[in-house]
Amino acid sequence: MNSISTQPFSVNGRDYAPAQRPIVVICLDGSADEYFDAALARDRMPNLKAMSVRGYRGFARGAMPSFTNVNNSSIVTGVPPSVHGIGGNFFFDTASGEEVMMNSSKFLRAETIFPVAARAGRRVAVVTAKEKLRDIFASGLFAESASAGSHGPTGGIAFSSERANLARVETHGIGDVEPLVGKPTPAIYSGDASLYVLWAGVALLERHRADFLYLSTTDFMQHKYAPETPEALDFYAAIDVELGRLQKLGAVVGVTADHGMNAKQKADGTPNVIYLESVLTEKFGPGFRVILPITDPYVVHHGALGSFAVVHLPPGQAADPVHQWLMQFEGVSEVYDRATAARKLELPEDRMGELVVMAGRHAVLGRTPEYHDLKAIEGGLRSHGGRYEEMVPLVFSEPLNPVYAAKASGDPRNFDVFDFTINGTH
Repeated sequence: MNSISTQPFSVNGRDYAPAQRPIVVICLDGSADEYFDAALARDRMPNLKAMSVRGYRGFARGAMPSFTNVNNSSIVTGVPPSVHGIGGNFFFDTASGEEVMMNSSKFLRAETIFPVAARAGRRVAVVTAKEKLRDIFASGLFAESASAGSHGPTGGIAFSSERANLARVETHGIGDVEPLVGKPTPAIYSGDASLYVLWAGVALLERHRADFLYLSTTDFMQHKYAPETPEALDFYAAIDVELGRLQKLGAVVGVTADHGMNAKQKADGTPNVIYLESVLTEKFGPGFRVILPITDPYVVHHGALGSFAVVHLPPGQAADPVHQWLMQFEGVSEVYDRATAARKLELPEDRMGELVVMAGRHAVLGRTPEYHDLKAIEGGLRSHGGRYEEMVPLVFSEPLNPVYAAKASGDPRNFDVFDFTINGTH
């Protein structure tokens, strides 16, 4: 077996002292704990059950808003959005006057753990289902590691299952993904898009091409299927097989999620949407701009409808009357001015509007009826973004040492997962 580095390293104020074992951290996108409960109750996840008994299973609090880019960026940097700068999938750049998608590493204000681990001698691999995250995850990995002369021409591996067939050594650190995994590139709107991430992780470990892995899936299945459905149960059973394979290869495995998932519909099954731009215009007049940070290229998942929105006010419009009126609006659970949102929700203040609005468990926030294509979610709307999707699973394959067991009993965050997996299990 190839030697595994135990050289300590530090990233964003956190110190890491890895054991001489492979490290695998998994983010199961959209994986509310109810999915684990449903599968465990039906004996569909024996490896997760064993991890829960031998290791640790509990909860962690995610970053807000409970969206993919926000939380994955927090997990890979170990810091909240106020530090790393990614406060949503989407924001309004007041300087340019444009609505911008934050799926590029140029928006990151903090270094990720990966180039630092590579410089410390770790063979790093990052596999994501969604191509939109790859640039963020690969930030600094190739150029930084290449200059340090660590592992070959790139110093790491970073690719997506969505575009596995397009991976190249020069740009991704790997060029033979499909032969490696033994399967063709999957459709992004499928369970296989997530399973492919785990299959790739196993293959990289088996061939000693990586010993420090981050595997991040997509939430298509959770958006589409409730925890008790046969499709969801089969999906989680397949995940469990890969959890077992990773552990048999000697890896210390840490599992969390970026956010949970809830049904967001009325009793008749139709989406329960508050069209903020429409109701604000009707009440106060034109000029409001509502930004939905859930917006990304994958609208079939959610129709760009989530439980978190940012409101930019018209010139001359005082914030307080709008704030007070929204707080009385049925379905709205929290409203904050910009400074309060930045403080309470740990958000980058300069990338927020004048107001931040969150909806309750079963409601989502939209712009106008014309803006959203509800045909994309005809099977029923399941989504996330608010407070009710903030709590996520936290599972480790090994028992926690006394220091980290105490931390786990407090207020652990999902972006503590690398710290716990590396420092808390030995």
